[in-house]
Amino acid sequence: MPTIYLSPSTQEANPYITGSGSEEYNMNLLADHMIPYLNSNAIAYQRNTPEMTAASSIRQSNQGNYDFHLALHSNASGQGEASPTRGIIAFYYPGSKEGQRGAELIADNLRQIYPLPNKVQTQAITTLGEVRQPKAPSVLVEIGYHDNYADATWVESHMDSIAQQLVRALTEFFGLPFIYPSGPRIGKVHVSYGTLNLRSYPSPQGTVIASLPNGASVTVYGEWQGWYTVRYGDQLGYAAAAYINV
Repeated sequence: MPTIYLSPSTQEANPYITGSGSEEYNMNLLADHMIPYLNSNAIAYQRNTPEMTAASSIRQSNQGNYDFHLALHSNASGQGEASPTRGIIAFYYPGSKEGQRGAELIADNLRQIYPLPNKVQTQAITTLGEVRQPKAPSVLVEIGYHDNYADATWVESHMDSIAQQLVRALTEFFGLPFIYPSGPRIGKVHVSYGTLNLRSYPSPQGTVIASLPNGASVTVYGEWQGWYTVRYGDQLGYAAAAYINV
């Protein structure tokens, strides 16, 4: 199963012009909305906390073996209290082919929902620690400008669709089908003999990552073409739906 490091902003001093809260508050709400989609698509995650900093988030990311590092931010133009500047930028480190690929997938998916798709872009950068320092391929995405009223209200009112598009981009990055959440539900494995295979991909050709014994309790997060996305212990993957009673 792919595993990402999810790093919503820890910048509590950056207020949204709408008064809804800070950049830290809103990006953590966005991360909350991503979790059901990550679970239903068998993408495991480690997440920072609001008490951390960008530096400690990078350290924690580098202590693990993550397949992707995604930092969630909103931007500010610095032009004053109310800014006319709008747009989305997915930053990646120059020379990182996988970082660039991830940034382009994120931009492509956000263009589908952002009201000004021509203002969604990717950009190579060397000055941002969260794209320069993680050992995993990394993207820092600035989702709108929190000092622009239209952008701030768009982010606040489209949390779920933004989360969905971000996870769609991740499924494309990892070569997985996108699966809508339909849980969580508790299921029980029901096999006549042997065990049920938990696989890395919803197909008989997917790599077996665990064996589920008869009667085992699993958490079901989604369903796709006869396969459930399930968690068994600390393993997250796909199992044939015909052998799980929910």
